[in-house]
Amino acid sequence: MLNIELSSVKGGKTLVTICNSSAISSTASTEPRKTVSTTTKNRQRNHEKSLASLKPRSYDGRQRNHESIMSVNETTNIKKNERSVLLPERHPNHELFICDVLEAIPKDDLASMEHPVFSLATKPDTRTLIYEHRDVKIQITPSVKGLATIFDKDLLIFCISQMIAKKNRGEPLSQNVRLHAYDLLIWTNRETSGDAYRRLIEAFERLRGTTIVTNIKADGEEITTGFGLIDSFKVVRHTATGRMSELEVRISDWMFKIIQGSQVLTLSRDYFRLRKPIERRIYEIARKHCGEQDEWRISIELLQKKTGASSHERAFKAMVRELVKCDHLPDYSVTLEDDMVIFYNRAGLSEKIPLTAFPQLNAETYNDARTVAPGYDVYYLEQEWRDMWVDTGMPLLHNPDKAFIAFCKSRAKRRPMGR
Repeated sequence: MLNIELSSVKGGKTLVTICNSSAISSTASTEPRKTVSTTTKNRQRNHEKSLASLKPRSYDGRQRNHESIMSVNETTNIKKNERSVLLPERHPNHELFICDVLEAIPKDDLASMEHPVFSLATKPDTRTLIYEHRDVKIQITPSVKGLATIFDKDLLIFCISQMIAKKNRGEPLSQNVRLHAYDLLIWTNRETSGDAYRRLIEAFERLRGTTIVTNIKADGEEITTGFGLIDSFKVVRHTATGRMSELEVRISDWMFKIIQGSQVLTLSRDYFRLRKPIERRIYEIARKHCGEQDEWRISIELLQKKTGASSHERAFKAMVRELVKCDHLPDYSVTLEDDMVIFYNRAGLSEKIPLTAFPQLNAETYNDARTVAPGYDVYYLEQEWRDMWVDTGMPLLHNPDKAFIAFCKSRAKRRPMGR
C-alpha cells in the first residue's frame, strides 16, 4: 500500500512524499524519507523528451537523420578521404553527343601564357595589378565585378580554339564567335547544372570588364591603349527552361591579331582538370618555355613573378613542393633543387616515336587528297590522320596512301568546306 503526503516548504513549493506502508516500519529507523520536487520531475520529463527527439527517425524504412547520440568518449573528428588532386573527367563520352565542336584542339595565346594577365584569386579580386619584366609592362584594371580569373580564361581558350580550327580548315575568320553554352561547358570539363550556366555569364562579365594596358606586341604590332579581353557578348537564344542556349562573343582587336598570327600553343585537355589556379598558371609557363625540350630550369623567384602569385615566398615554395609530391601536372614532371624548379618533358622521359615510324605517303597522294577534300589543308589533315593512327595503337597499314585518302573523304563528307 502506498502513502502519499503533501507538505509545503519555503518559497511556495510543494513536496510530494511517496512511501510503502509495509516497509515504513522496517526502514524508518535506517533510511530517511525520499522526497521528489515537482520542479525536478518536470525537468527530468523535459530532459527525457529532448533525448527522445535526438534519436534517429525513420520514414518508410529509411533513416531521415543519420546522426546519432554519441557517448562522451566518442569523437566526430573523423578524417575524410582526401580528394583527388585532379578534377574528375566529367564527360568521358562527350564525342557521342557533340561531334565537330569537341574536335577543336585546345589552344592558348602566347602573350597570356608568358605574362600574368589573369587573376589567381577564387573570390572577387578588385585590385589593380601592375607587372613589369624586362621591356614588358602590363596594367590590369578590374571592373566592379572584379578581375578576370584564370578559370574565366577557359571561355577565352574555347573561343581561340574554335577560331584556330576554322583557320586550319581554310575558313574565313571573324571577330564574332557563335557558340552553344552547353558545348562550352562540356569542352571545358565543367558541370552542366543551372548554377554552371549562371557562372558562365559572370565569367563573361569579368572578361568584358577587365581592362588591359600593355606594350605587348600582337602579331608584330604594339597596342598601348586600353582594351578588354573580349569586346562584347550577348545571349542569342534561351531554352524553354530559361537557360541560355546560344551566345555570340566578339573577341578584342588585340586577341584577334594574335589569332590571325597563329601565336598560340596547344594545351593538354587535362589542363581543364587542374583544381588550383596556381597549378594552371605554372602549367602554362612550363608549356610556353619547356615546350618540346627535354627539360627547362627556372629560379623559384622568377617563377613566382611570372605566375603573378601574391603569396609569401615560403608559401609559394610550399605550393611547388606539393606539386612535386603529387606529380600530376600534364605533360611535365616537376622537381625542386634548392631554389631551382626543373620541368621534365614527360614525352622525353618515355620513348618517342621516330618520324620514320609514321606511315609514309607518296607525293601524288597529297594531290589526290586535295581533290577529295577541296579547301582543306592536306598537311593539317595528315597530322590529324597520324594522331588518329597513334591513338588506335599504330596498326599495320598495308596501303597507307589509300587509308589517308579514305580519311580525307570521310572528313570532307562530314564537314564540307564552305558550309
